[in-house]
Amino acid sequence: MNSTINSKHYQICKNCIMDTSDSSIVFDEKGICDYCNNFYNNILPNWHPDDASEAEIMKVVEKIKEEGKNKDHDCLIGISGGLDSSYLAYIAKEKFGLRPLLFHVDAGWNSDISTHNIHKLVEGLDLELYTEVVNWNEMKDLQRAFIKSQVPDIDTPQDLVFFSSLYNFAVKHKYRYILTGGNFSTECVREPLEWGAYYQTDMRYVRDIHDQFGEIPLKTFPTCDIFKYKIQYRLLNGVRVVKPLDSVPFMKEDAIQTLEDKFGWQRYQHKHHESRFTRFYESYWLPRKFGFDKRKNHLSSLILTGQLTREAALERVSKPELPEQELLAEFEYVAKKLDFTVDELRDYFEGSNKTFKDYKNNYKLITLGTRVLQFLGVEKRAFK
Repeated sequence: MNSTINSKHYQICKNCIMDTSDSSIVFDEKGICDYCNNFYNNILPNWHPDDASEAEIMKVVEKIKEEGKNKDHDCLIGISGGLDSSYLAYIAKEKFGLRPLLFHVDAGWNSDISTHNIHKLVEGLDLELYTEVVNWNEMKDLQRAFIKSQVPDIDTPQDLVFFSSLYNFAVKHKYRYILTGGNFSTECVREPLEWGAYYQTDMRYVRDIHDQFGEIPLKTFPTCDIFKYKIQYRLLNGVRVVKPLDSVPFMKEDAIQTLEDKFGWQRYQHKHHESRFTRFYESYWLPRKFGFDKRKNHLSSLILTGQLTREAALERVSKPELPEQELLAEFEYVAKKLDFTVDELRDYFEGSNKTFKDYKNNYKLITLGTRVLQFLGVEKRAFK
């Protein structure tokens, strides 16, 4: 493993399981990390998924319904087949009585379970599905470029195309409201930027990597720069993002059980496993090449929201998420699908690690904007 973990002084939070594999982590005198303190000081006091919060979200729902009169759909939901977006689609239709259009992006990596889950939801909720299929040659070229760049952010091409396709479609077809499955219940601990979570819509960064390592022009690949999204789409086009899951009771196991019982929905091994590439990236590439295990922030979120014990989380991360033979088979599958030989992909895996700071980016400007949003109270999670 070509790990970037700071081995000089290892420390793990006494409350969650975030540790010094995040080089920016800070502990207080009690050994509690800054993610936990941010949750208790900034998120928890402002997050109340109770009757009062539900009454507030219903005001927004009624506004969506009113503005959506005489239209085929009153809002847009990006759906992956994963838990958050699936449960969101369910409550939007059944609890709120909305008429969402389900929007799915096929980037070439759907798992069989994700395809099954989307089909079951569309059928069971009697909703319309729009699927945007990405040009595979362009998708593949950008993914190959990111792997060659040696940064941990190799899932950026997927994240970028999912996000950009949805928001570009909303503006083009004049959807004012996008409902997202983002939530504090399972995502209150955001992975640090160095863990492959650098801003996927920093197009200066994406273009620099593609300019250096790409082989074909991205003529049709959907993009949406972060500034276009934050300024033009929100201020000029009036797109509004609504996160209903923060306003209603949303507990992971309860939500899974509801979807299983009502629709025959199937659960995944872990968060984000609806994409085969993301599953490979988070289970193999990221922890073994860089020493970053995103299960730590995912499970820490569940610890903080009372859905998992710290002991159970520690047991979970003490071993690989998938059997070794399955991981090796996935390595071969990804290599073949991206037109690498196994040896070529292995060479990149064993190559010298880099970060987003080794390429052109808009980090300083984006960080300034994020701090302004945090100061205004719009953003509660810690970004670092």
